[in-house]
Amino acid sequence: MESSIRTMKTSALLRRFLPYYRKYIPVLALDLFCASLTTLCDIALPLIVRNITQMATTSLAALTVTYVLRLGLLYLALRAVDALASYYMNSQGHIMGTWIERDMRYDLFAHLQTLGFAYYSTAKVGQIMARITSDLFEVTEFAHHCPEEFFIAAIKITASFLILFGVNPALTLIIFAVLPGMLISTRYFNRRMRRAFQERRHQLGEINAQVEDSLLGIRVVKSFANESMELEKFQRGNETFVTIKRRAYLYMAGFMTSTRVFDGLMYIVVVVVGALFLMDGSITTADYIAYLLFVSTLLTSIRRIVEFTEQFQSGMTGIERFCQIMDQPPDIQDAPDAVELTHVRGDVNFDHVSFHYSDNDRTVLADLNLKVKAGERVALVGPSGGGKTTLCNLIPRFYDVSAGRILIDGQDITTLTQKSLRENIGMVQQDVYMFSGTVYENIAYGLPGATAQQVRRAAELAGADAFIQALPEGYDTFVGERGVKLSGGQKQRISIARVFLKNPPILILDEATSALDNESERLVQQSLEKLSAGRTTFTIAHRLTTIKNATVIWVLTENGVEEQGTHKELMARGGIYARLYEMYTEGTD
Repeated sequence: MESSIRTMKTSALLRRFLPYYRKYIPVLALDLFCASLTTLCDIALPLIVRNITQMATTSLAALTVTYVLRLGLLYLALRAVDALASYYMNSQGHIMGTWIERDMRYDLFAHLQTLGFAYYSTAKVGQIMARITSDLFEVTEFAHHCPEEFFIAAIKITASFLILFGVNPALTLIIFAVLPGMLISTRYFNRRMRRAFQERRHQLGEINAQVEDSLLGIRVVKSFANESMELEKFQRGNETFVTIKRRAYLYMAGFMTSTRVFDGLMYIVVVVVGALFLMDGSITTADYIAYLLFVSTLLTSIRRIVEFTEQFQSGMTGIERFCQIMDQPPDIQDAPDAVELTHVRGDVNFDHVSFHYSDNDRTVLADLNLKVKAGERVALVGPSGGGKTTLCNLIPRFYDVSAGRILIDGQDITTLTQKSLRENIGMVQQDVYMFSGTVYENIAYGLPGATAQQVRRAAELAGADAFIQALPEGYDTFVGERGVKLSGGQKQRISIARVFLKNPPILILDEATSALDNESERLVQQSLEKLSAGRTTFTIAHRLTTIKNATVIWVLTENGVEEQGTHKELMARGGIYARLYEMYTEGTD
């Protein structure tokens, strides 16, 4: 999805966007009313000048100082109204745009929360960040200015046409005959500009993704002294961005140039044809001057639309990129009649379970039939690619099975709400994620609303309280980006404390100690032993010495579960597990 660039129809995008105005209709209505007041001033001036000129050429005696001053005061009053209306448009109009941006950003983030692992395995975070920040900022300006600019232009064009048509229909039709050519030219360049703006936005997202990747991996970059390689990659993306933007500006230049050409044509028509009409008496001098002023007003309005074009295209591109994510359906959804999972014992049953990833036809798991009783400790071992992590990811429905079903306490997990299912499952993974914040906040994440006493107790159970207390600010110590201020063992024990606080009846340990040194592994393993007590536990382990006490060990290969039993039973059998264990213990001597 991230690599594709498609262009949706403007009408379709507007239909998707317009509902966001619904909550702010009073503000929008007043904003457009103010826009009509400002337009009234622009239209009034040519009429005032025409009136004065008409009187000066036909009845000079009637053109008194008092009459002129009254017209002047009228125009000043209109300008005062214009100032107040402009203030409202520039303040409340922009605020309304910000409210719409806020609503769209909330909807986008809320939808991102519903998307599953399948989406995030291919999506680039930098692209998503561009869509949720800079793209929606462009929408703010679009939401405010788009209704105003087109509303003002519509009023000016319509009013100018009606007034001028009333003066001289023939000349008016000749002048407005230029507009269709302008519209055709606009449509031609707009299509190309839209495509270029979409490509520009996409490339900006690619740059964001590359920068994020490089900065998050800065330690690897520096350890290999590959700063120049990263700079070269960045420069390639940067140059591509310039090339795309250059093309967009070339289209914009063509658009603006063609508009200026039509501007000139319209002026020539008024000056030349209007002069001919003046010569044969079809119009008066006052009408001729009014024509010139109205055409100037009309063209000023058209120029504003032209200047707004870049903002319009940026806004439409932002809306389109917003819609592209919103149109991504969640791959895992609750059934309409899904029920809450409550009073969990912890029995887990794999009933003829098969699975393959949606983007790959290779079967990862085939027709598995396994039963785990509440409180049992299951260890999964075997070569990489055998499906150990996949099997564990199916339990909390990070992916749905391709065939068969998984039951917890006899209930098919697809009939349960995802929230209640995952609230009853705790996970400790090898790659621990620490949120940017304090130690306290990272532990409390396991149970929103937990008391300080509960957080402290969870840390004690995880064997983390002592080292946390030794930190510069104890539980209020900031862990840094992704927990860079903590060691691997410390982060792992905080993640275990997080699960202790959650207190789930089912536990999944995904190679939780494989990346730790011996001392850290010993401390973490002690914490995991306490955490596993009384819970149904699935442990994925490469360090086979840590699973000797498992209730049952499953040896999972590409052919499925080839062996299962206790450590003693499998060692006595002398099969795959025994060979793996011997290889591991030889490697640790």
